[in-house]
This record gives sequence, C-alpha cells and structure tokens, in this order.
Amino acid sequence: MSLHQDAARVLTEWPAPDAAQERLRRHYGDHLAAYPDGMWKACGDGHITASALVVDPDRNRVLLTLHRKLRMWLQMGGHCEPHDTTLAGAALREATEESGIEGLTLLPGGPVRLDRHQTPCAWHLDVQYAAVAPRGAVAAISDESLDLRWFGYDEVADVADESVRHLVTRTRALL
Repeated sequence: MSLHQDAARVLTEWPAPDAAQERLRRHYGDHLAAYPDGMWKACGDGHITASALVVDPDRNRVLLTLHRKLRMWLQMGGHCEPHDTTLAGAALREATEESGIEGLTLLPGGPVRLDRHQTPCAWHLDVQYAAVAPRGAVAAISDESLDLRWFGYDEVADVADESVRHLVTRTRALL
C-alpha cells in the first residue's frame, strides 16, 4: 500500500468528532482523489502533512517547538517523505526528529484532529496525532526549531495559536 493509499484509508476510517472536522475529513479525501501527488510538497494546490503533539500526561504538559521559519509555538510535524509508508509513521518520525525523544508512542485510535492552514509553501492539510513521551524523556532541539519547551496544559493558551489550543484540548479529552 502506498502512502497516498494509507492516507486515504486513514481518512475514510477516521470518525470525525464534530461537523467541522467531518467537513475537513471530506475535503482531505477529495484532495487525495483529485491529486495523485497530494501527499507531497510539490503539489502546489496543497498537500497532506503529518504532525504529532508530544504529551507527558504524568506531568500534565506538552512539548512545543518554536518553528524556525514560522516563528510560532507549534506541535512537531511537517511534510511527508518518500520513505514514509504510513501517515501515522510520518507523524511519529516528525515528532521523534523534532523533539529528539526516542520511544514516543502514538495514542491509539488514529488521528486526534485535522487542521487546514496556509503556509509559505502551500495549504497544509495537516493530520494531527498525539504522541506520549516515555517517563523521564529529555527533549533535544533540532535544526528546525529556534526553541523547544515543555508547557503545562494551561500555559498553552498564552503561547500558541487556536489550532494548537484545539489540538491540546482534544488530546486531553482522549487521554
């Protein structure tokens, strides 16, 4: 199965939690049906991306990265790569690379939510997962970040945009 096929399967099977998420789920599916290259950065009409919010539920906190290009506090994530075989695997790879934490595990049940946003390269149709950090995890900044920091759940609203706030809220509801 190709990454494109896996993404289409994930989105078909994912039970959207509300009407707005259902509209996005259908939009993502339509995008994949219309664009055979819809998983890749080269697709100028937008592309599927994969991200994961790194959480430490024992300490009631999330790890955010100060994105080098966007200069915003965000979850880990980005473009799918040719060697990615699953959307979940792409999200986990991104989270591991950008957090420096080995041993992350995705919350079961598939994506947490979807978010569509404009970036300098194109529309990102982001499929957002949550990754649980192992006990005692130590984060290490990557070259894609200006900073990397743990924030208490209640601190996120002070530093992050609406998308990240919604992702934290939805993730907490699933923990």
